[in-house]
Amino acid sequence: MCGRYRLSKRKQLVEEYFDSAPWDDDWNPRYNIAPTQPVPVIRQHPKEPVRQISTMRWGLVPSWAKDTSGAARMINARSETAHTLPAFREAMKYRRCMIPADAFYEWKRDGKTKQPFCFEVNQGQLFAFAGLWDHWKDPSGNWIKTCSILTTTPNAVTSSVHDRMPVILDPDSYDLWLDPGMKNANAASELLKPCDARLMRSYPVSMRINHVANDDEECSRSVELAEVQNRRLFS
Repeated sequence: MCGRYRLSKRKQLVEEYFDSAPWDDDWNPRYNIAPTQPVPVIRQHPKEPVRQISTMRWGLVPSWAKDTSGAARMINARSETAHTLPAFREAMKYRRCMIPADAFYEWKRDGKTKQPFCFEVNQGQLFAFAGLWDHWKDPSGNWIKTCSILTTTPNAVTSSVHDRMPVILDPDSYDLWLDPGMKNANAASELLKPCDARLMRSYPVSMRINHVANDDEECSRSVELAEVQNRRLFS
């Protein structure tokens, strides 16, 4: 799964890297993005070849849902089954998106504790998760837009920590994944492969990442495992 990630680049760099139209919302670098929080999402304009960035809430709420209570459980969608499940089936055809990031976190069980690890692509370069989005109307008539990150089987870098990993799209697939005219969910699913392990690295980070209130550079600073283990021995 993917339950926390980082987008530490400035707004202008995100726009330039993904060749998007100007992003209206403010954005400050984030190091500990958590479920149900607002996140930037990239979509293709439905009638023009223009990428647009907007803000949605992380945790998909299907348009037919009675309420938003299940959003926190819908932060991820399995790429192998998304095209068959009611919550994601229509989105795989009509509402695909990309979610920009420059790292994500996973936890590895170590005895009674879980050690967090940070995963990067090309030493911290921007990349895009494959995502799905939907809109839901609240009782007041306001539309709420939400999103989910697709996951796949792990590669050689992530498998030692977790049995799933987020889908990181190949840049050559961006246009096809976002293309509103491409409504073949099975063809879209072919793009959802594990990222090339040769492009990735991982390293342990401090337990600061466990607390949503912590959101600074220290959350993704590399720590030595020996330092972590010694701290446990003397704590």
